Amino acid sequence: MSKHQKLLPLSPVPLYSQLKELLRTRILDGSYPAHSQMPSESELGAIYKVSRITVRQALSDLHKEGLIFKIHGKGTFVAKPKAFQNVSKLQGLSEAMSQLGYEVLNQLLSFKFVKADSQVANRLQVPEGTKVAEIKRIRLINREPVSLEVTYVPQLIGEQLEKADLITRDIFLILENDCGVALGHADLAIDAVSASGELLKALNINEGSPIMRIERLTHNAEGVPIDFENLYYRGEAFQYRLRIDRHTNN
Repeated sequence: MSKHQKLLPLSPVPLYSQLKELLRTRILDGSYPAHSQMPSESELGAIYKVSRITVRQALSDLHKEGLIFKIHGKGTFVAKPKAFQNVSKLQGLSEAMSQLGYEVLNQLLSFKFVKADSQVANRLQVPEGTKVAEIKRIRLINREPVSLEVTYVPQLIGEQLEKADLITRDIFLILENDCGVALGHADLAIDAVSASGELLKALNINEGSPIMRIERLTHNAEGVPIDFENLYYRGEAFQYRLRIDRHTNN
């Protein structure tokens, strides 16, 4: 089989679209690895026997999709694909990502007991000033920092988590397997913020970089809130994906 699949000039599918799909396939299957340099426009034109205009249009579409990026004076390079988590079911990051072949590690920045401020108290349904555990972790995917996770749990749960392995394990799995807590559901709110403060150092990014912020409040099977989190993800490195049906069966 030829290394480079031929385009079909007589196909109703435009040549630039055929080329775009071929290049996309080669990017996604690793033939063109992340951060590697793509062949030049003239080289691609010679390989696939198409005009430079056709090549340019295919590359433009791939650029819009975030699969490639250009460096002025140096050429076109393959972008690193975003990691993603499907949020159609309640899972911790490591639990979800390991199923997709990613390695997830944690850096424990701090674990301390603090007085709940008004927001934390409201979410966990405890009086303001109640002692709660605050856990800050950097989540790394394939050894690169992707998110800063700030977690608040009631004191009794915090005392159990304090003894657990927070470096390699998801808090959800610790709650279920070590603490005997049956998880129920979580409420999520997602917005965008600009990076500042501790996010700059934690995620190794520049001030003002886009950050996806996720507020997640997890309840146990009885509906009692037990875990309040603010998750800060690097905008260029991660996606949340959700399937939404128009009709549901009630």
